[in-house]
Amino acid sequence: MPARSAGVSARERGFTLLEAIVAMVLVSMLALAVFGWISTNVASLDAVRDVNAQSDATINVVEHMRSVNPMLTPTGEADLGAYRIDWEARPITAVVDRRASLYQFALYDTRIKVLTRAGQPWFDVSLELVGYRKVRSISEEG
Repeated sequence: MPARSAGVSARERGFTLLEAIVAMVLVSMLALAVFGWISTNVASLDAVRDVNAQSDATINVVEHMRSVNPMLTPTGEADLGAYRIDWEARPITAVVDRRASLYQFALYDTRIKVLTRAGQPWFDVSLELVGYRKVRSISEEG
């Protein structure tokens, strides 16, 4: 008969193979759940980063287009660093020409395509801009 340790039964000597397999399965299931949670969070973080980049680009596009007069420049393009824009403006109102004014005015629907540095379409922006042109001088009024 084999010698036994004092006070330790045969059942208390260590893990059996079955207990080790069950422990490994439980740890694997927990690891898969944590991996899925991390993967979902990384995908959400990427989506938030993309939306923030598009939002920043939209602000830059709107600021740039504030300096564009669609009556004088109905089409054009501009390099804004990490991306570029192409625009096309079409009048959506008739030209207003009042004798009391030095200018003619019209409202333009301006479609702006934002392209990546490689020239791939990123997103579009639509703005309504006022176009104007000076047609008289003050000396003509008097």
